[in-house]
Amino acid sequence: MPENPIQGRGAASLTRFAWLSIAVAVLTILLKTAAWFLTGSVGLLSDAMESLVNLVGAVMALAMLHVASRPEDSDHTYGHGKAEYFAAGLEGILILVAAVLIGWAAVERLLAPRELERLGMGLSVSVAASLLNLGTALILLRAGRAYDSIALRADAQHLLTDVWTSVGVLAGVGLVRVTGWLWLDPVAALVVAAQIVWTGVHILRETVNGLMDTALSEEELRVLHEILDRYVQQGLECRELRTRRAGARRFVSFNLLVPADWTVQRGHDLMELVEGEICKKMSNISVLIHLEPLNTPVTHSPR
Repeated sequence: MPENPIQGRGAASLTRFAWLSIAVAVLTILLKTAAWFLTGSVGLLSDAMESLVNLVGAVMALAMLHVASRPEDSDHTYGHGKAEYFAAGLEGILILVAAVLIGWAAVERLLAPRELERLGMGLSVSVAASLLNLGTALILLRAGRAYDSIALRADAQHLLTDVWTSVGVLAGVGLVRVTGWLWLDPVAALVVAAQIVWTGVHILRETVNGLMDTALSEEELRVLHEILDRYVQQGLECRELRTRRAGARRFVSFNLLVPADWTVQRGHDLMELVEGEICKKMSNISVLIHLEPLNTPVTHSPR
């Protein structure tokens, strides 16, 4: 059985990215809270609240990456890869909660405007925090794609959203400074809330798809069919093709039909050849092949 892609490369190789996210989240919380304290801007307060969600999500990602790195055992014969979905799901939920709190604070400020103070210093602090988030998000996104980690990708997507929404908040606060229209600050906060709702829903949708054993992507299925079709053209048959994903792991199973007069050894050698070719083309995949003689009646609908 192929090694766990997380365990095989070392749990520390992924958890170090979670530790980076935790450290940056703590630092950005301090910076954005200072920016809010200096200015009184509810938009900047919304930014600080979202960074708190980043911290909780990063801690959860760290814990679940440790779980996902565990090898198969008697109770989890397919490994622990799905643990990453819990981190992504929790982060999606926390994002939605933060959006509600941000929206609540923004509506209150919209009904009772308040003069903003020391905008120049507050904006400078917030820009520094946003740049930290941007750098961290790009690192996490690259690692998430390289290691096929939904926990790291979700964290990166959240940080990138945090960056873009920070840009919106800063624009709102800047406009307040230029125009004097205090209502622009809470409106910017409402835009932030709407944006992170979209991100939260996107992350939750991806989490649900993973937990529901979604089939491989169209591109992966295309590669798989290209391999199997070459053997079908040689007079063999492939039936009951099923695929699913569990975290970074992929699983494929199908029936391979060969001439009835083949020896067991010849059939086994062919199975090894097919499995090796699939594993060479597709990473982190477990292949289960059931050998049958040709002209066997179809007992299930072919897939």
